[in-house]
Amino acid sequence: MPRDYDIAKTDCICHRCNKHLEAGAELVATVREVQDDLQRDDFCPDCWSALSDEQKQGVLGVWRSRVPAPQDKKKLFVDDELLINLFERLESADTPAKVNFRFVLALVLMRKKLLVYDRTDRADPAQEVWQMHLRGSDAAVRVVNPHLDDDKIAEVSGQLGQIMEGQL
Repeated sequence: MPRDYDIAKTDCICHRCNKHLEAGAELVATVREVQDDLQRDDFCPDCWSALSDEQKQGVLGVWRSRVPAPQDKKKLFVDDELLINLFERLESADTPAKVNFRFVLALVLMRKKLLVYDRTDRADPAQEVWQMHLRGSDAAVRVVNPHLDDDKIAEVSGQLGQIMEGQL
């Protein structure tokens, strides 16, 4: 089954200076859209700081982490603020990959009880839009339901895990 987008695992190399990031070194990880795909890039802190605002344009998510030692078990720790930030930044998404990704993020946030389902609207019979709100806020959030099957949800969820892999 073809994938909508493929996100490579980190190779512990700075995207800007090509320096190998040693175990224990701090890194700055980003996710951006590149030709309708989501791509993770890692930077050493100095290179990230040296980037201009223009060079950082198009970045959907940013987080800091440390390069794990090869013998360390991989841990997956997803910061709630990071998930909410990524979810909000994808609000105006219109490409299928981004709409699918935002929908799965909404499911994750609902499971974590950070996003609350209110109702379903159908302005267009072909499009279902969930009206929701973030816990602690009355502001309405709209999420397009792309009607993903279980395989597609699992695929996008796996890609979310790949993006967050390496965050300790």
